[in-house]
Amino acid sequence: MNHYLGVDIGTFETKGVLVDETGAIVASAARPHKMLVPQPGWAEHRAREDWWGDFVFVTRKLLGDTGIDPRSIRAVGCSAIGPCMLPVDAAGEPLCNAILYGVDTRAAREIELLNARIGTETILGRCGNSLTSQSVGPKILWLKNNRSELYERSAKFLNSTSYINYRLTGHFVLDHYSAASSSPLYDVEKQDWTLDLAPDIVRRDQLPDLLWTTEIAGKVTPKAAGETGLAEGTPVTAGTIDAAAEALSVGVLSPGDMMIMYGSTIFTIMLSAERIRDGRLWYAPWLFANEHASMGGLATSGTLTHWFRDHFAGELPEEEAFAALAGEAAASPPGANGLVFLPYFSGERTPIHDPDAKGVIFGLNLTHTRGDIYRAMLEGIACGTTHIIDTYRELGWPPQAIYAVGGGTRNEVWAQATSDISGVDQIIRARTIGASYGDAFLAAVAVGDARKEEIAAWNPAVRTISPRREHAAAYERQYGVFRRIYDQTRDLMATLSRPA
Repeated sequence: MNHYLGVDIGTFETKGVLVDETGAIVASAARPHKMLVPQPGWAEHRAREDWWGDFVFVTRKLLGDTGIDPRSIRAVGCSAIGPCMLPVDAAGEPLCNAILYGVDTRAAREIELLNARIGTETILGRCGNSLTSQSVGPKILWLKNNRSELYERSAKFLNSTSYINYRLTGHFVLDHYSAASSSPLYDVEKQDWTLDLAPDIVRRDQLPDLLWTTEIAGKVTPKAAGETGLAEGTPVTAGTIDAAAEALSVGVLSPGDMMIMYGSTIFTIMLSAERIRDGRLWYAPWLFANEHASMGGLATSGTLTHWFRDHFAGELPEEEAFAALAGEAAASPPGANGLVFLPYFSGERTPIHDPDAKGVIFGLNLTHTRGDIYRAMLEGIACGTTHIIDTYRELGWPPQAIYAVGGGTRNEVWAQATSDISGVDQIIRARTIGASYGDAFLAAVAVGDARKEEIAAWNPAVRTISPRREHAAAYERQYGVFRRIYDQTRDLMATLSRPA
């Protein structure tokens, strides 16, 4: 039987799956790693250890646990967190830790400089995206302005998937969906790199070659085969950012289809019949030519559950802590006894794009419990997700079908609050393992063993989370307060970001 390997590198964990030609998961494996926060507003990974080291570990474990012949693996697909920025030397060796996606806000000054020089409307029109903490271009410019010796030694600027693909195949490639996050270096209409907007950031030869996600980046080299246990010559797809692979894994196929990914961050992707032009959202060509996607994302979501556990539930055994906290949250009523939580612990991405935004717990009194606060935190994330959904509605593109995926779907309070506050149904597929499953499916598509429409057969829908109308009034009040707190304290938040 044919098999397909999918590996996804997340913020805190790498997951891998082996899938057979029917879509059944033969085996899965995972390995945790740390997100490094060397100072406030920074977020990093060690590319060699956390990305390639994890890829090797999970691949060897999958092969070892199943005993399958590596030659039965028809293709390999990889996704990873993104957009990230990793400078490498001429030998492809990392020159420093990788700078992560929008949760890393260090390039705020570079964003201001580029906006002033190029113009916000020009950037949005040409690149499809406003410059935000999610943009790769300002982070490369930050390296040039602040780590000039590393910048001068940089032969290529990669993201997470392009680094893995280089280690597997020896080729530097990047898919179009990921490249669209490289503003102001990518032209969404030409679907090609552009240097005329900011010629001082990078040279063309320092950027990877562009491919569509299911194009073949190359084949597993003898060196990579020796490290991973894969068969030499196995095809490797161009890959993509994790959220895109996850969206396809749950059946996001048609205009109006939306994914909500519950992970270390909330991320949404909705397909549309044409390009949506609005600076509050991100835009990218979809995984396949002539298709369009608009994205939204919170800066901290599942990351906050780790933060809360580590600082306020230290007495609980680590393996039991999340279940215990979920139980305490479930004992608190909808609305968390009047608490409102702003989850802006690393600034915020869409739709406010404010690196100075701050976390807030509003409404505390002496009767509140740990369970109330934990529930308010989950409901605050749900309010942030609703703010994204409302943005699509305001633009005249309300989602038609929403598919939920990720570990957070197993947290009943979090997932139910999202439906209750936003007023939308969320469809759950049979397999919510996430992006690694989408990677395996994309690998099958890449070698012609499946059509993208077959994902519904690989991964059928099993249940729907619907809004509970009896809680609408409580949540309407809570969401209204959530929106007003930020609007009325934004200037104070910015003040706290400036040196005293």
